[in-house]
Amino acid sequence: MRKKIKYSFSVILIATFLLTLAACNKDSQTKPSTKKLEKIRVAEVTRSIFYAPEYVALEKGFFKDEGLDVQLMTTAGGDKTMTTLLSGGADIALVGSETSIYVYAQGSSDPVINFAQLTQTDGTFLVSRKQIDNFSWDQLKGSTFLGQRKGGMPQMVGEFVLKKHGIDPHKDLNLIQNIDFANIANAFAAGTGEFVQLFEPTASIFEKEGKGHIVASFGKESGHVPYTSFMTKQSYMKDHKAIVESFTRAIYKAQQWVKNHTSEEIAKAVQPYFPDTDPGIIKTVVERYKSQGSYATDPILDEEEWSNLQNIMKEAGELPKEVDYKTLVNTEIAKKVMIK
Repeated sequence: MRKKIKYSFSVILIATFLLTLAACNKDSQTKPSTKKLEKIRVAEVTRSIFYAPEYVALEKGFFKDEGLDVQLMTTAGGDKTMTTLLSGGADIALVGSETSIYVYAQGSSDPVINFAQLTQTDGTFLVSRKQIDNFSWDQLKGSTFLGQRKGGMPQMVGEFVLKKHGIDPHKDLNLIQNIDFANIANAFAAGTGEFVQLFEPTASIFEKEGKGHIVASFGKESGHVPYTSFMTKQSYMKDHKAIVESFTRAIYKAQQWVKNHTSEEIAKAVQPYFPDTDPGIIKTVVERYKSQGSYATDPILDEEEWSNLQNIMKEAGELPKEVDYKTLVNTEIAKKVMIK
């Protein structure tokens, strides 16, 4: 009888232990993590499928995995984006690398440092109002061309490509470039210009709606260039090096994810950031950018790309001064996060 009592008591103890363990496991599964995420304010120069890896990092939780709560804002135009960064309205900016050169040339005591490249080609396309079956660049001569804002990367790359094809943008065209970045597409839709330089998905949307026809890619024509990079003030990088490293690691994970997944999978991942855009258009745009190598597969901005950038700026007459690669580019963190 005593053995039976001991046996029953042991069973009760084991059952109680298992129930307690199960309850603990249930609590750990239902209670949110108490780890506090570090808030990071990121200003992007525009909302574009061109920046797909950034949205993948957000949607797939790569930033949260690194302990970051990224608060994304869109500040239309390079000048506005840089102003937001310099005034303390953002911690990190996604914008053309040329803006860091402009800031440095003005004698800034706290220069802006490029630490992670996102795109490595121009992201604009030449759109014609009329359909052209056999396009050649010399067909632009004598036309009214609606270009991008003077001093920005789209405009400089656009002029670089035109000159490459023997076209003087200021003599051979009626060049319009005094329209604000956010209103260029609307101006073309309203009837201004015979040709326009547009980002995606606007170019593909116009094509689908019959407002224009994509006839060439400026990205294919211009070669590799640090078109858009993540950058921050030198002081922020010094005081928050761990945060910048975590941020860069998340971007690299996203870049590799984009590299290893199909255009359809990428389009599905970034869809929430383009709720008003047809999923088919998003897929088409992603495929177009991916096929021409626009998405950088790692965050390193190399010296050759930096040199190409300054050559393009010089050709456009917009380079205020030559700036050494190591002065405004930091690849130390990018290289570190790539080590497995």
